[in-house]
Amino acid sequence: MDFLGLGPGADVDIQLVDWDGRSRPLCPDGETLAGRIRVRPRRPGQSLQHNGLKVEFLGLIEIFHERINTHEFVSLVKELAPPGKISQPMSFDFEFNHVEKPYESYMGQNIHLRYFLRATLRRRLSDVVQELELQVLRPSSQPELVKPIRMEVGIEDCLHIEFEYDKSKYHLKDVIVGKIYFQLVRIKVRYMELDIIRRETMGSGPNAFDDHDTLAKYEIMDGAPVRGESIPIRLFLGGYPLAPTMCDVNRKFSVRYFLNLVLIDEEERRYFKQQEITLWRKGDIVRRSVSHVAAPRFSVPQLSTAPAYMTNVTDSCTTPTTCVMATPASDPKMTAISNETTASETDWPNNIATVTAPNLTPEDTGNPIEEQEREIS
Repeated sequence: MDFLGLGPGADVDIQLVDWDGRSRPLCPDGETLAGRIRVRPRRPGQSLQHNGLKVEFLGLIEIFHERINTHEFVSLVKELAPPGKISQPMSFDFEFNHVEKPYESYMGQNIHLRYFLRATLRRRLSDVVQELELQVLRPSSQPELVKPIRMEVGIEDCLHIEFEYDKSKYHLKDVIVGKIYFQLVRIKVRYMELDIIRRETMGSGPNAFDDHDTLAKYEIMDGAPVRGESIPIRLFLGGYPLAPTMCDVNRKFSVRYFLNLVLIDEEERRYFKQQEITLWRKGDIVRRSVSHVAAPRFSVPQLSTAPAYMTNVTDSCTTPTTCVMATPASDPKMTAISNETTASETDWPNNIATVTAPNLTPEDTGNPIEEQEREIS
């Protein structure tokens, strides 16, 4: 197609200052972006007519629900060359000073939050476009007053358990520590596991849509427990593809995480308890002045309401969370357990934030009662 003048006609390449060669260069919030656009004609000895060269820094939210919806929240443009001809390889320097990146990059099941550079060589028939993906990480400070959480749940005359997590907010390389205490066991439990569930919420209000994705399944018990038995929990988060909790990002989406404690009996019935946790990114990214770093390499010009059966748990999104367990919908034994704990003060510290679930209910993920037997996949 090149000989007809319909092909790209030129190769366009984007290079950043101090780029380490990764496919997605790391770009902290507020840091200057500087680099160079290289344009090389594909046919040596012949000039390439163009209508100008520009570079853009873009931040986009892409939501893949039914159809692709794209929302642009950052857009910066610099014109690098006026219309003219290119007969030999040329380079054009650019710089975006102290670029604000309000959100962290995110690549989920249904949602992508992307930052990238786009170089466009405008031509009469078809533009030549090259993009370079960037990764933005936004570390945060350690949350204050993070208390342990204890919960109780049970089925009358069948099962009564208490379990505790050491805290409700974890950094991405943290360790979840807890324990499960069986006060009454009259069902034949086969095994127990702890799941990490990610909930992506697209939209807001009555038009919001939730999608669940199980990121990890960790077996913590194999075999039937006995009354009085205590099972420890220790789950390392560093090996799982997690991102920080994100609440109402640009009024387009939210990402929340839940710990799901699941018991399976010998008849393959599922009982579970779900608790929301907050994830945050620990550590600071070293910032540097790109204008000074760029000087040795090349010169860069200075340019310019929940249902009644749910229990509300306070979380960073200020949204009620569901703490439920599953059992057959026809089971008549589902009753509220006592709000009074039977554990002694030596077993549970006084500073524990206690949340008491009303009862074991059929497995629910926030759907109406008529859909309560639906399982999280």
